[in-house]
Amino acid sequence: MGIYFGTDGLRGIYGEELTPSIAFKCGNSLSRFCKKKKVVIGKDTRVTSDILTLSVANGLMQNGVDVIDIGLAPTPAVAFLTKALECDYGIVISASHNPPIYNGIKIFDHDGYKIAETTENSIERKFMSQVSEPFFNVGRYNYQPEYVKKYIEKITTNIGKLNGLKIVIDCGNGASSRIVKKIFKNLGANVLVVNNKTDGLSINENSGALHPQNMASIVIKEKADLGIALDGDADRIIACDEHGELIDGDDILFILASFFKSKVDAVVGTTMSNKGLENALNKKGITLLRADVGDKYVIERMKNNNILLGGEPSGHIIVKSFSTTGDGILTGLLLADIIKKTAKPLSKLINYKKYPQININVEVIDKFRILNSEKLTNETLRLQQQFASFGHVLVRASGTENKIRIMCEHKSRLVALRSAQGLEKIVKEISQR
Repeated sequence: MGIYFGTDGLRGIYGEELTPSIAFKCGNSLSRFCKKKKVVIGKDTRVTSDILTLSVANGLMQNGVDVIDIGLAPTPAVAFLTKALECDYGIVISASHNPPIYNGIKIFDHDGYKIAETTENSIERKFMSQVSEPFFNVGRYNYQPEYVKKYIEKITTNIGKLNGLKIVIDCGNGASSRIVKKIFKNLGANVLVVNNKTDGLSINENSGALHPQNMASIVIKEKADLGIALDGDADRIIACDEHGELIDGDDILFILASFFKSKVDAVVGTTMSNKGLENALNKKGITLLRADVGDKYVIERMKNNNILLGGEPSGHIIVKSFSTTGDGILTGLLLADIIKKTAKPLSKLINYKKYPQININVEVIDKFRILNSEKLTNETLRLQQQFASFGHVLVRASGTENKIRIMCEHKSRLVALRSAQGLEKIVKEISQR
């Protein structure tokens, strides 16, 4: 990670860590790596997304790059259109799952994959200078929201009719708000969409993938077959079955791997993926490979090992034959399609047992000082050795917030809980020094 770029692009509170000036510098720096001189930009619903979009576009156009602005669009739509429109890069103005006061800038390469850290570092090094073309060579701005239809056509191509299914979809008041109902309805589903405001003031707040219990309660009330909760930029999903039982990324990986098992002999998860999932996949002859937390690391391992399917417990699910990044809408379509094709309720498609997992997030001032503490390192290693095949332990710095994330997983919930609480105590002690 650099000064500006974190684990998922640039991200921070608008007006503090992320300003129009920084957005301009990002666009102008990126322009120097463009060969075709064409970039596509999409955004989520945040109030600040307009000004940041125009600031990035200004930086690009000043150095002769044409900008295609597709307006309100999910992150995976931008990733797809970057390649489909033969652009140098794709840019998403979004802070994903963060509250409305945050915003961010994600960048995709010409193939629709998130740019590598080496590219991020190269872009950062050019932030302190700017370049411009004379008036006759400046870039042009093209507002073309109709291109989002190409993305919709792509993700619905191999999905069968969903007639007879009742589906509840929580948009998290984000980027999927204007398109998701039409997508599922056109395939024949009976759709109830909630939290689809586009005012940008309530994105992710008490809604969407971060608060899926709301969606689950509506599924129970409406006697629906499936519930789908998306985050602000619609690149992740948390679902629920017909009983309102929540289904995370691990569960979704299990369902998809089981359904596509003739094409899948390995899937990529993360260090957070549940040991129960690993055991269940092994019984089906499917290997679980683990990557670092972050969907771009999952995708990188998928590419390196030529693997079709990967994802994170948080709900980033990547099906490489369809998408180059996490796609919540596509994943929801696949779940609905599997329900129809197997003629089984979602609850019957999950038949493995997870290990109890305790997650604790501790707010700190200097997350890297704490993470590098000898005391914390020694205790983490001791627990990892103690847990061995009965689970696993992970302590890491958040890539987007000033937090230390603690995860303890064990066959015994009590052991996992006490171990996580012990690590939390150490983190707080170090933080107060």
